[in-house]
Amino acid sequence: MVKNRRLESEGPLFGVRHLQCLLVFCGLSVAYALRVNLSVAIVAMTDRNDSNPDFDEYQWSEKTKSLVLSSFFWGYVVTQVPAGSLAHKFGGKVMLLLGIGICSVLTVLTPICARLGDWKLVCGLRVIQGLSQGFLFPSTHTILSKWAPVEERGTLGTYSYSGAQFGTVVMLATSGIVASSSMGWPGIFYISGGVGIAWTFAWFAWGASSPAEYKRISPEEKKLIETSLGCASQTEENAAPMKTPWCRILTSPPFLVLALVHCTHNWGFWTLLTEIPTYMKNILGMDIKSNALLSALPYTAMFLMCFVFSTLQSTLSRHQCIPLSVSRKLFNSIGHWIPMITLIALGYVGADRINLAIVLLTITVGINASTYLGFQVNHIDLSPNFAGVLMGITNCAANIMSIIAPLIVGFIVTDEKNPTQWRIIFFTAAGFYFVGNLLFVIFGKTTVQPWNDMKSSQVAKGDDVNYAESQH
Repeated sequence: MVKNRRLESEGPLFGVRHLQCLLVFCGLSVAYALRVNLSVAIVAMTDRNDSNPDFDEYQWSEKTKSLVLSSFFWGYVVTQVPAGSLAHKFGGKVMLLLGIGICSVLTVLTPICARLGDWKLVCGLRVIQGLSQGFLFPSTHTILSKWAPVEERGTLGTYSYSGAQFGTVVMLATSGIVASSSMGWPGIFYISGGVGIAWTFAWFAWGASSPAEYKRISPEEKKLIETSLGCASQTEENAAPMKTPWCRILTSPPFLVLALVHCTHNWGFWTLLTEIPTYMKNILGMDIKSNALLSALPYTAMFLMCFVFSTLQSTLSRHQCIPLSVSRKLFNSIGHWIPMITLIALGYVGADRINLAIVLLTITVGINASTYLGFQVNHIDLSPNFAGVLMGITNCAANIMSIIAPLIVGFIVTDEKNPTQWRIIFFTAAGFYFVGNLLFVIFGKTTVQPWNDMKSSQVAKGDDVNYAESQH
């Protein structure tokens, strides 16, 4: 420890590792902007009176719009499980470059595809975008594991992964203004895609999979990183790969509960993310400019609450106020059951109480940040050695919910201006939040499972937990 502190003092205040994390932050911001841009753009695409009327309008039903919004996740779920292996084999830089680069180019082509092939071609394009973004988090995780010293994993991981919420906020806040400008709704895709392409050039020039690949890194900083990671990393790299106990994982009750709560979380979260702009327009009667700005408010709250809950958990942990299992279930309950209550209340708020509706939406989404300290870090509790495999499986299953949830909205909401139908949507999401967290509280575990091979337990568990908790 003394040696690490001495080496840390020799490292630069802003080094190459900080540059890598800044680039990753920007990359995740771009990726999430590309992911959610259609949520607001589709409002303008289907109603020219809400934006610049000089551009094409498409007569898409609510079912068609839900189909288009969900199509991204058809491809996204496919590449979740193999993404980690490919990032390990080819390097995080290459896979992140290809993932965001391909998605950015296709985003620029979206208006042309809509004009040539209507919603069917747009769906096909979004599927490919989903395939490319499936490599996003495994690649990011691989890069951080090479660049972040053990002592800085929590800090650098938090800064990097917070880009996801930042990109969502910026896109939702600006897309309505762009759609009403002279660029029209195509400008949403041109600007976001163009920024993504610019990021790929910056990442190609300054990004690196590991310190060994970056020629301009100082000897002091390289030594700092390699000394911190070297012993554990070299041991793991030189050892024979551990076989994944697939059968025991897939039949493990705590893991199955974890997968279930991940699925229920995604149902509620992505229902809100994809449908809030439409709900604000048709029920609350907002124009697209105020719609987009206010749609960003809940995700701004979530971005900030990530740091609030992280600080609170660190304080509780430092003073050993509550056991780990209680901490996980407490924060998960906050992140699921408070939104459950606000969603039920939201179902009874009419257009005459817009401010209350905005407050409830902000609380619903913002408090979701608490789950980053709940189920979303439980993978490493159950199995430190196979945490990445567990995340790939549960994230794949959970994103199937991201496909189904918008489709269900299309089947239930046949009249977009009917508050009763929207009430059913909110009640359904609240029900998923309630059941998922209840099962997690009753059956969830934080103890390492028997099928985890503890031979590699030399890695500092506390640092790994802090690192995982910083992921967004």
